[in-house]
Amino acid sequence: MDTALWIVAGVLAVAFLASGAGKVARSKEKLAASGFDWVEDFGAGAIKAIGVLEMLAAVGLILPATFDIAPVLVPLAASGLVLLMAGAVVVHCRRKEAMGIVVSAVLVAVPGFVAWGRFGPHSF
Repeated sequence: MDTALWIVAGVLAVAFLASGAGKVARSKEKLAASGFDWVEDFGAGAIKAIGVLEMLAAVGLILPATFDIAPVLVPLAASGLVLLMAGAVVVHCRRKEAMGIVVSAVLVAVPGFVAWGRFGPHSF
């Protein structure tokens, strides 16, 4: 189970690091043109903040356990992603975007699995 948690945390870290970097590096208009219609509901600063939170969570999923410095940060980072993606589910529900709801719901469950595993039976 420990190996599965590491793999899931690693895949999440890569995905959210890339996603967050894209939100930080690109303008609101470029994101909207890329198909991220939800950005219309947010200001540029809020989008950048979401990107920074995603990148911090990505780092928090891997580095604390890798260097054995405050490994409790791993499930906390995963819990933060659960909250962030639960907010995404709400946004997509409000916008009636079915695919966004499904993807965001999966992205609630996957870091939830990491949080459960690292807080519970397979902590460091």
